[in-house]
Amino acid sequence: MGGLRPLAAPFVVPGPSGVAIRTRLGQLTVGDAEVLRRVGAHLGALAGRDLKARCRDGLEHDAGAWAVRKRELTPRSSARWAGAITKATHDQWALARRCALARIRSLEAGIRMIAHRLSLPVGSKGTERAPGGYRSKREWHAKARRLHVLEDRLERERADWEAGRVHVVRGGKRLARARHQLSAARLSEPQWRQRWEAQRWFLQADGESGKQFGNETLRISPDGEVSIRLPNPLKELANAPHGRYVLTGRITFAHRGQEWADRVEANRAVAYRIDYDVARARWYLTASWQVPVSRTIPMAAALPDGVIGVDMNADHLAAWRLDVHGNPVGSPRRFFYDLTGTATHRDAQVRHALTRLLHWARACGVKAIAVEDLDFTAEKTREKHGRKKQFRHLVSGLPTGRLRARLTSMADATGITIIAVDPAYTSKWGAQHWQKPLTSKTRTTTRHDAASIAIGRRAQGHPLRRRTAPPRAHQSDVHGHRTAQAGPDTPGREGPRRRIPGPRTRSVPPDAERTRATRTPRTVRDVRSVQAWVQDSLLLTD
Repeated sequence: MGGLRPLAAPFVVPGPSGVAIRTRLGQLTVGDAEVLRRVGAHLGALAGRDLKARCRDGLEHDAGAWAVRKRELTPRSSARWAGAITKATHDQWALARRCALARIRSLEAGIRMIAHRLSLPVGSKGTERAPGGYRSKREWHAKARRLHVLEDRLERERADWEAGRVHVVRGGKRLARARHQLSAARLSEPQWRQRWEAQRWFLQADGESGKQFGNETLRISPDGEVSIRLPNPLKELANAPHGRYVLTGRITFAHRGQEWADRVEANRAVAYRIDYDVARARWYLTASWQVPVSRTIPMAAALPDGVIGVDMNADHLAAWRLDVHGNPVGSPRRFFYDLTGTATHRDAQVRHALTRLLHWARACGVKAIAVEDLDFTAEKTREKHGRKKQFRHLVSGLPTGRLRARLTSMADATGITIIAVDPAYTSKWGAQHWQKPLTSKTRTTTRHDAASIAIGRRAQGHPLRRRTAPPRAHQSDVHGHRTAQAGPDTPGREGPRRRIPGPRTRSVPPDAERTRATRTPRTVRDVRSVQAWVQDSLLLTD
């Protein structure tokens, strides 16, 4: 066991801190769509200018500069629209700042790995925890050149970080790059331009408790009526008092609709965002609000009925139910999903797989699901894995963040506890101890199924191996059977069995306590003769 890294203790994952639901804005007239386009384009232009001003301030920005920006935006929109724009700008700049720090750490890790491998002789073997040298002089020379490239990039990133410069693209960097590769993106110039403008629109407003229906800018009544507070330059488009525009259609939320209605009727804060899907030519509305984080229950209270161990893979979830002793019950279950296609399709696939998993957990009566606490932020670079391109694509394709967020939110709504465990050695030790014993002629146990058992047992506090075998001399009734299934605090787990009088084994007669006696065969052929040679005593004569 030497050289193994220490394992982190399992913990109960806290519940979500917010809720977001989405619905379609249907039954819109041509005039409604035109008003939404004009409002979104106008506010999007203001948001772009405000982001430029925020990036220009850099690290010198403070609350006073924020107030100045808000006062400049108020005459061209409104006080609440200006507050929403400046807050969104601040969040976007902070996100870009965190991404820049993550980029610096990634470059530093890559430089350390290349420098280590360059310091080793060409063709030297690596170990389990560290790679060896490069395989050829040609590869060594190429990596030496790449090392200088990464060092130059790191120097530029550090200079930007110290100066407070961030690189942000409103509308998305991927869509901006697609402008130069329209044939590869299968888009014409007008189609790209339409998507680019729609992504740069701004139609979102934060909620405010105490105001009517929880939002004064984008107001939605409990019966689904949507009204928008128009910016000051577009007041002539209003069709309702106080410079508001009321859409023709009504909206309904299929998911958490009653919870949203109760919150709106109580005038509690609800944030809204309106998006336009160019490919489908549809408008969508997203409502979100904060919820108090549910209190996590103790680990022991989450495991009275066993646990379901789940191993996450690139195309499916492998799950197996374990009883309270860590033994697998029934057959493994696999919940498949397809992560190809659009982001909406991938998100729907993950959501459907998690829904089937939670329904199965509720049918089994299990209150806890154990998953791995995966984090591949520093494990998918080509400097670490070298030419393992397929493995790097596999790791990059795992939707760890999306699965973790979705599973936590959906499990909290169903009352199921999520337990996160250390992912170290679960696949290796699971296959070593569980794959072969659970494989039969009618059931094929995969490596992922065995890993799910290891994950569940780690959440329960059991060792990953099936049992700790006693010494050969102790594998009998002389000293009793000792296994790792009993807890460390169980009285007598290391002692012999308590003697039970009676015919407990075939070799001990009912009337024997501590000595073994040879029993007489009952067959005529093997029965021992009852006759014995007896010598009489000698006659004594005078």
